[in-house]
Amino acid sequence: MFRSLCSFFVASAIVLIFFLPARCAESFRVPILLYHRFGATVVDGMTITTPVFESHMKYLHDNGYTVIPLRQLVDHYRGKAPAPKPKSVVIVEDDAHKSVYSDMLPIIRRYGYPVTIFTYPSAISNAKYALTWDQLRELKKTGLFDVQSHTYWHPNFKRDRKKLSGPAFEQLVVTQLRKSKARLETELGGHVDMLAWPFGIYDDYLIGKAAEAGYVATFTIERRHATSADQVMKLPRYLMVNDDSGKAFARLLEGNAIKRNVVY
Repeated sequence: MFRSLCSFFVASAIVLIFFLPARCAESFRVPILLYHRFGATVVDGMTITTPVFESHMKYLHDNGYTVIPLRQLVDHYRGKAPAPKPKSVVIVEDDAHKSVYSDMLPIIRRYGYPVTIFTYPSAISNAKYALTWDQLRELKKTGLFDVQSHTYWHPNFKRDRKKLSGPAFEQLVVTQLRKSKARLETELGGHVDMLAWPFGIYDDYLIGKAAEAGYVATFTIERRHATSADQVMKLPRYLMVNDDSGKAFARLLEGNAIKRNVVY
């Protein structure tokens, strides 16, 4: 009996020594910072003034943060890249607003940070607030911007599910996911396999449809760090607002973000 207990404790110690450190080494916490639009003044809840955005980038630079491509983080979840290092940060933008070209681009060039834009193609070269296809191509040519899917016309899947029959809703979802991917790949080249959910609306059904359409990662607007415990098809992002500045921005990066009710 004594020998059996000794063997058990020895075996347990071996597990702790050889397996726990390796597992701990893989743990990480990465904030994905989600921006929408920029300008001189705050015109709505998702506008970040250009000086505040610049202060964010300067803070990252001056305080030892490393901005990594979103693809690098996704590749780790898929077993294709090592875990991100401490103080890694990801920058993304939703909607391809025209201020990405006028306000965001000069600052991003200065710091050389990678950015992923999630856009819905129906707005590109059509909506007054959106970028043109030529501007998106120019952004991609910098080597700093990747462009991924935000569905085709930014539907509200929760509302549409209530209005449509089962087959009609399924057709809408499939069209939104596949048409966006195909149009972006045709216009811009490259591989589109990441998706940001419009309004942050998702469920297991939608995730399944996204996987069927060829997406390997999807993103929410849950206001917290992405961690080793998350699933690649449900990765959280911080929807940034102008009040996320100064000490509030520093707290957010540390994982102590102020809770905010943001109207999308």
